[in-house]
Amino acid sequence: MGSDTLLFEREGHVAVITLNRPAQRNAINQEMRRTLMDCLQRVREDGDVRAAILTGAGGTFSAGADLKERASGGGGRRHDNAPASVIEADLSAQWSTMKFEKPLIAAIDGYCLAGGMELALVCDIRICTPEAQFGLPEITRGFFPGGGGPQRLARSIPQSIAMELILTGDRIDAETALRAGIVSRMVPAEDLMETAMKIATRIAGHAPLAVRAAKEVALAAMDETFEQSMRLGGALRWIVGQTDDAKEGPRAFVEERDPRYQGR
Repeated sequence: MGSDTLLFEREGHVAVITLNRPAQRNAINQEMRRTLMDCLQRVREDGDVRAAILTGAGGTFSAGADLKERASGGGGRRHDNAPASVIEADLSAQWSTMKFEKPLIAAIDGYCLAGGMELALVCDIRICTPEAQFGLPEITRGFFPGGGGPQRLARSIPQSIAMELILTGDRIDAETALRAGIVSRMVPAEDLMETAMKIATRIAGHAPLAVRAAKEVALAAMDETFEQSMRLGGALRWIVGQTDDAKEGPRAFVEERDPRYQGR
């Protein structure tokens, strides 16, 4: 699966999705947006894929939405004047609101701006190169981020840092992003994909149902009380404990071999 604007590859249990408009700094046009949704849906549905990596071609993650494409249509978004029913349907079909159960890793080089940064914030783990730049500059163009950027950023890093980024539209460099916790690692550009693949492969080697449950519990904890999240965790841990993989792990430990997890 893929197109001229986006590439899809598989390596073992890991899928790699590459934004592929390097001449346009991987600006997200309508074709790329549709293909990205198709690829993410494929990752969700393919039982052999246990983790995915999002990255960009040409030394750039993404500079955001394709403003030239938008300007050619008058400057507004296509659903600005649409009825509420169309907007609701559109929201349910966007990567920003898509329920994604499997671990997603962003491998970021160069520009990670506007919609590109919002796409990175959807990911569970973000790593970058020293050349990476981050920002939500929409406010400087007369609108504000609509893909969950303000909401996710305010939940991910200290409030003052998040609000400065959201309200000024200024960029920050990779070192600042690392200190703020927007990314978990910074590695040389030549090591970016190897590092991302090592992390993804490590995760993909665990029991898939346990990984999905752990992600669900961790994300739910952001919105629930501690007691509520512990109750959810207890219920999911009991369910996962009934699986074959939960029996395979201890068995492999006793037999001094690598576990063979099947996702059931």
